[in-house]
Amino acid sequence: MQLAAIALGSNLGESQQILEAALASLDAMPNIQVTARSPWYRTAPVGPPQPDYLNGCALLATTLEPEALLDVLLATEAQFGRVRTTRWGARTLDLDLLLMGDRILDTPRLQLPHPRLTERAFVLVPLAAIAPDWVEPRSGRAIADWVQAVDCSGVQQL
Repeated sequence: MQLAAIALGSNLGESQQILEAALASLDAMPNIQVTARSPWYRTAPVGPPQPDYLNGCALLATTLEPEALLDVLLATEAQFGRVRTTRWGARTLDLDLLLMGDRILDTPRLQLPHPRLTERAFVLVPLAAIAPDWVEPRSGRAIADWVQAVDCSGVQQL
């Protein structure tokens, strides 16, 4: 088993119910176990005008390799009605693979750690709530340190 960190977000539909159901769906899979989850946070959107998001993070213990886990996350998004039309547009469910152990991966389909992880308060704040000591492998800095480096004023816990 290896530990993976994912980010969850939603701003269309019953967002909190969608996020809870997505976590339950992932946890029900035989090769994934949700081991920790953050509180939900209301955040302002990035990108075109759209409703505020609910965001959170979860830790998954899994036997899957990174690209196989990415496939599961994409299939889960589709299961909950995710349609990709506008970059950074509104969505029913967004699942991002942030970290997988201390792996560094750079393929056309997947970059680990997530390339914008250290810039986004809406990801760092919930991740720090459940994994403050996890070291981002490119920088060697802990998630708790990265949170101190971004403006977190727009991230409000529910």
